[in-house]
Amino acid sequence: MSERRRKFTPEYRAEAVKAVIETSRPIAQVARELGVLEGTLGNWVAGWRRDHAGEEPPLAVSERARLRELEREVRELRLKNEFLGKAAAESTRHRNSGASLSAGVA
Repeated sequence: MSERRRKFTPEYRAEAVKAVIETSRPIAQVARELGVLEGTLGNWVAGWRRDHAGEEPPLAVSERARLRELEREVRELRLKNEFLGKAAAESTRHRNSGASLSAGVA
C-alpha cells in the first residue's frame, strides 16, 4: 500500500528552516516539534544553506571556542571507541581460542 505524501507550502518550509537556523536548535528537535520527518527537515535546511551560503552570521568567539572543544571531544571519543572495539575483538578472540583448547582436554 502506498502512503500519501504530505505536501508542505513554501512558507511552512521557510518557517521550519528558520526555526533551525535562527535558534541553532538541532534539526531532530525541531522536526519532532513540527511533526516532520528529520530527514525531510534536514533536506530543507541543507537546501537553504546551499542557496544562502555566506548569509549565515559568523560564529561568535564563544561559539568558535565551543566548536573547537566539541571537535576535540569527538576526536577523543572516536579514538576511545576504536580502542574499545579492538579490545573487545581481541578479548573475544582470546576467549574463543581458550575455549577451544579447554574443550579438547577431557
